[in-house]
Amino acid sequence: MRGMAYDRFGDDDVLQLRDDLPDPPVGPDTVLVRVHAAGVNPVDMAIRAGHLAGAYPHHFPIVPGWDVAGVVEAVGPAVVTFAPGDEVFGYVRRDDVQWGTAAELVPAPQRCLWHKPRSLSFTEAGALPLAGLTAYQALTEALDVGEGDRVLVHRASGGVGFNAVQIAVALGAHVIGTASPRNHGFLRDAGAAEVLDYSAGPISEQLSEPVDAVLDLVGGDTLADAPKQVRDVSRIASVVDPSVNDMGGRYVFVRPEQHDLEELARMADAGQLRVPIAKAFPLEELVAAHRMVAEGHVRGKVVVTVR
Repeated sequence: MRGMAYDRFGDDDVLQLRDDLPDPPVGPDTVLVRVHAAGVNPVDMAIRAGHLAGAYPHHFPIVPGWDVAGVVEAVGPAVVTFAPGDEVFGYVRRDDVQWGTAAELVPAPQRCLWHKPRSLSFTEAGALPLAGLTAYQALTEALDVGEGDRVLVHRASGGVGFNAVQIAVALGAHVIGTASPRNHGFLRDAGAAEVLDYSAGPISEQLSEPVDAVLDLVGGDTLADAPKQVRDVSRIASVVDPSVNDMGGRYVFVRPEQHDLEELARMADAGQLRVPIAKAFPLEELVAAHRMVAEGHVRGKVVVTVR
């Protein structure tokens, strides 16, 4: 099998294009997906550096990547939702780290996949799962966002933030996003009712009144200011800083969830959710893709295409 892989933890120079990777096993609950596109996320760099070695068993060589869009190649005998030839997308976070999505084939537990939105290309669908699920679960579970809520989304022009703006609008919320001035029009086009400049001082001082819910995607001083931004601290959620729990809010660690993937697909096909692509790299340029994501301030998602 052809794919990008590494045999030790380290910087991006450990990544190698290989043609000799073993074909993945297809277990009873496994869907073997022929990859068309794989989203690149900051967590890919954290895993490559060994920062999650205490959280999951790791087996070298490791193929990086958790986001995928592709076509079902084969299914295990316990799989009932998918069949060969189905177009799928998903967040392939297995219980171990070895078989990632930056390769021709990936073995995905069926719980990690759903049918690809018809309205999205493979490249767009491959960029959606992790960021989309993170935003959806934070808004619907941790913050219980509903019709008429005023919701503040920090770092709203990033991958998770841009999805959060669109999802919150679809849920009926009045959305306020924070971003640099160059991204204000980008966020208004996504449905944000107000956009604030994160570099113009504490956001709590820029708000006309406290909001109903805050989604923190920054941490640090931004999170420290959050209790002044919101009416009730229990409606602060952070996906980057677990200390939010200490202030009465909730830390969100995204999980694979078929129902939520189905909702993302429904929103996309209803025209409520679009996926801007910052850049699509061919598989052999994964190193450049990792570097682009690591530099930060990317507007939209970075993807590698395999087919």
